Amino acid sequence: MSRAMVPSQQKLAEKLTILNDRGRGMLTRIYNIKKMLGNPDNKPGFLTDKSYEPVYRYLLRRFPNVDSKSSTLQVINNIKQDVVKSLSLYYFTFVDIMDFKDHVVDLLTTIDACQVHMDVTLNYDLTVNYLNLISTYVSIMILLSRVEDRRVVLSLYSVAYEYLHASCDPSFPRLGQLVIDYDSPLRKLSEEFVPHSRVVVPAIMSLHKIYPKRNLPADQMRATGMLSLLAEPLKIMNVPNTDMVQCEYLSLDSMERWIIFSMMLCHQYLQEAQLWDLWKTALQSGYIIQLCRDEVLHIHSYINTFFESLKGHNMSKRITEVKDLQHQALLSAPGIHRERRKFLRSALKELALIYTDQPGLLGPKGLYIFQALAVARDEIHWLLRHFDNPPSKRHNVKLSQEDFVDRQLPELLFNMEELKSLVRKYNQVVQRYYVQYLAGYDSVLLNQLIQNLAHCPEDESVILSSLYNSIAAVSVKQVEANDMFDFRGIRLDWFRLQAYTSVSRAGLVLRDHSDLGKHLNMIVFHTKMVDYLDELLNEAGDLSIYCFYTQIFEHQFKQCMEFPAQHRYSIVFPIICGHFMNATHELCPEERHSIGTTSVQYAHWFLKEMSDEVNQVITAICEEQCMLNYKLLPKHSAASILQSSNKHKKKQDKKKHVGPEEEKPGVESARKNRENFTRMDKLHMALTELCYAVNYCNVIQVWEHGFVPREFFIQHLETRFNKALVGMMMYNPDTSEIAKPSELLSSVKAIMSVLQGLENYVQIDIARVFNSVLPQQTQATDSFNGEKTITANYTNWYLEVLLRRVTVNIGQIVYSPNRKAFVTVAADNNSKENLYLAAEEYADLTELRALAELIGPYGMRYLGERLMGHVASQVDELKKLVIQNKEVLFNMRTSFDKPDAMRELFRRLGRPVKQPGNTKNQVSDVDSVLMRMTIIGILLSYRSLAQEALLDVLEDRIPFLMASVQDLKHFVPNMKDTKYSNMKQQVVNEMASAAGLSCDIDPLLISALRSQKNEPRKEYKDTARTSTSSVSSDPEVTNESDYELACLLMVFVAVSIPTLAKKDVSVFKASLEGNLNNCHCLAKAVNQIAGALFTIHGPGDVSDRLQEFLALASSSLLRLGQSQEHDKEFVKNRESVYILLDLIVQESPYLTMDLLESCFPYALLRNAYHTVYKASAVDN
Repeated sequence: MSRAMVPSQQKLAEKLTILNDRGRGMLTRIYNIKKMLGNPDNKPGFLTDKSYEPVYRYLLRRFPNVDSKSSTLQVINNIKQDVVKSLSLYYFTFVDIMDFKDHVVDLLTTIDACQVHMDVTLNYDLTVNYLNLISTYVSIMILLSRVEDRRVVLSLYSVAYEYLHASCDPSFPRLGQLVIDYDSPLRKLSEEFVPHSRVVVPAIMSLHKIYPKRNLPADQMRATGMLSLLAEPLKIMNVPNTDMVQCEYLSLDSMERWIIFSMMLCHQYLQEAQLWDLWKTALQSGYIIQLCRDEVLHIHSYINTFFESLKGHNMSKRITEVKDLQHQALLSAPGIHRERRKFLRSALKELALIYTDQPGLLGPKGLYIFQALAVARDEIHWLLRHFDNPPSKRHNVKLSQEDFVDRQLPELLFNMEELKSLVRKYNQVVQRYYVQYLAGYDSVLLNQLIQNLAHCPEDESVILSSLYNSIAAVSVKQVEANDMFDFRGIRLDWFRLQAYTSVSRAGLVLRDHSDLGKHLNMIVFHTKMVDYLDELLNEAGDLSIYCFYTQIFEHQFKQCMEFPAQHRYSIVFPIICGHFMNATHELCPEERHSIGTTSVQYAHWFLKEMSDEVNQVITAICEEQCMLNYKLLPKHSAASILQSSNKHKKKQDKKKHVGPEEEKPGVESARKNRENFTRMDKLHMALTELCYAVNYCNVIQVWEHGFVPREFFIQHLETRFNKALVGMMMYNPDTSEIAKPSELLSSVKAIMSVLQGLENYVQIDIARVFNSVLPQQTQATDSFNGEKTITANYTNWYLEVLLRRVTVNIGQIVYSPNRKAFVTVAADNNSKENLYLAAEEYADLTELRALAELIGPYGMRYLGERLMGHVASQVDELKKLVIQNKEVLFNMRTSFDKPDAMRELFRRLGRPVKQPGNTKNQVSDVDSVLMRMTIIGILLSYRSLAQEALLDVLEDRIPFLMASVQDLKHFVPNMKDTKYSNMKQQVVNEMASAAGLSCDIDPLLISALRSQKNEPRKEYKDTARTSTSSVSSDPEVTNESDYELACLLMVFVAVSIPTLAKKDVSVFKASLEGNLNNCHCLAKAVNQIAGALFTIHGPGDVSDRLQEFLALASSSLLRLGQSQEHDKEFVKNRESVYILLDLIVQESPYLTMDLLESCFPYALLRNAYHTVYKASAVDN
């Protein structure tokens, strides 16, 4: 005796919920299998191995009755482990689909048996879940039939499994039959759905109340005021008047899929007018329908193929109708959807502006947001699948690309995200409103409707009472206390109640109490607005579909970046990447990582491209500003000065020289018409739009990553700024060209001014950029790419180009103390490059001040260290010369009061030395010493000039700190302990030197010479003139040897100075206050080298040693004055050399004029000055 079926025990609501979720998972898995088997790169290796092709042909031919004992299949035995391991995921996915199919068929049969009445406007959840299940089931079966190699995969796994376990997999026979049955899925499904049509058809019929209202052309949408809050201003605070609130944001794509799939399977009912109307409208709306993600059907062709296979049903009329509908869809659908997107752009923008201004409207008018998101999402989905799948050319319909290439689509996407961000931002406003609505209105009306029920069974009564009690208990205080709401139980109870009251012979028939059903649907929507807001936004506005149309995604982004009017909406692309994870499902966890990685990579790429675009615009603006700034440089005033001086000439002369008048700076700012956009206007407009995008949101969450657009921008800005700083130097190592420091500084200030203006566009701390980039330019290499900086390039140029030319091309570039500059006095005609270098344009105090401002104290210290390295190498060479002439110098030191002996010794000292490889130019050791000392003097003169420039800059920038440094230098605490006093003095001197203050002995020079002292000197070992010159391991002996060498070096220089008088280029130029061969720099070289060497090697007797030097030099010069008449012409620059002695004393902190006068008559100095100044006046 069979029992009657009790509908309440069938758990329809629970089964529909579970099977729909499982169906989405199965659809995802079969989609992934299709993609993997369709791509040879992703297939298991043995499936693409040609040696197994006979096996696969056999399996296909015998499927599903495969004989594993066949000799053809024996090769599989060798790879059975690999086959089972590789194909198990595929095989069991098919098994799961078979189980899913069994459960679906069982549930649909149960629903038929219960005679459930479906009406989407009444039992919304029941109908939607039912139709979704049918749609998912059909999609799975169609996808199953489109999987390549499905027969090979299943039979191969079965054979390998049998070889491994000695028995066939129990699921395989049914699975093989399933694959065969569903090779033509619609034919089999249409047979299955014959009994289900009694439920399916009414469900589809109920869509007639919704679908036509939603599928309107843009003109009708405007006319009806759809999505417009301002269409009826008096009702702006009222809740939308609708009794099917959840249907208002139901997906149009889903409805069309329900209609098409259901009516394909129940095609016998197309004769009914309402169903035919729905069928026609759905097929006219497009020619591509989605199965899963980017897997689609060319639906008209697919339907016709199915209809043609139905023999004996007289389907020719239907086939013709479908072809006509296809033709209409190809002709009209693209244009209709293009116009609809135009309407949505303006409608969503209007909504965003109103909600931004009045967020309180998110309560009563919250439904409009979900309507707008759902319609916009459907349009974007339509565009993507139709753009990616053009129709076949055999239809002879030429489609316009303008209908598919939407340049303003980013604006629509952005407005969608803007609406979603407003809901998230003001979620408490929405919660407060709907909590009050639930407790104050919904619960009251629900109670009245329950009381009005004439008869209510116990189960239904319990559910209704529970619903009432749950919504009546909520209060605003819970919102204020940030309590978590959870109304999932209410929604599931209402779903169950729909199932109980929709079956035949129910105790409470829902369609007889439509008011109750519609009100409960509204309550469900209100509960979702309280606790389900994020999920509701995802449901209505999810754009994860872009994950599967990445090429179109890239194309739309590039198009957005090419269209300035859409720049501000570019930020929506990385935001959409955050949607990608919504496409994943729990039943397919293996794809989470790949989709997550894709989303992160695209978000990173979009933000990088945006940052590059902003930086390109900034770079263009900086170039324009630098050009304007360049026109304001003092050197460009010459043309204006010349022009003003020409005004006083005669008119005839003016006519002869009339030429096009150059534009003066500032002309670019004069405007006659504001409508004429200049290049700068366009650049600033582009910058405004792009910065709006960068500044739009603080953090973009993508998968498990947080992207900060402003940080991307700042990092790229720092890199670009760093490159721009070095690039503006225009340094060319091949031609030795480089920008003047003052011009570079002017350009840097112009760029910094532009960058400071960025704070008006985007919320960034531009000082952070400056503090990150500019200090790096004070180092030798930057931390970005390890490339050379301004400091390194200028240091290299000044030392290797400018100062090398000064030292090599004697008589062409002179250091002028009164001009505080190196001055070019003659061009180098013998140079191969024959490039004229105006040294005063690069190495005067103004340029060095600019250099000091650019590279700062750190950079100037690096410059000083490199310079002192050159000095140390020259000192090393000098020591070698001293060692070679040690015996002669030792005798000269003790015989300076014996003229005849000195003359003989000097003759030995000045003997020319043959140089290897150079037989023509023989240079004496005396000339070598003078040349190297002059080089040292030139380097130290440049160093003092650079220090003075640094001091000027620091006194201007940090006057109070500089005052403290000067006080410390002046009032160094004196201590009884000489050791600690010297240490303190050394520390203070280093600080003072770094600040640009002059010291008696340069600490960098001491450091360079000391480091040279610590290195082993091979020449001492090679030279063994006397026993004292050999190097001992005893440090005292070493110090004694170094001290003796320092003393002899000063003797060598002192006795060599008179030789300068015999050189023509030693002439003193009064206008420059220097000698043409820069021998006046010897004054600084002698004092600094003596001070440094005797500080390092000696007991600190610098003063005594310099007095000895002065005595030797003065006696040598006095002997020069006693030369014979025939030698006077030979030593014609004697007076210029006399002045050198005075300069040495003036430069020295250890020598005084009294000491000089005691060993050299002042009358000679006075006469020397008179002679050289008189000669200079005659030359001028």
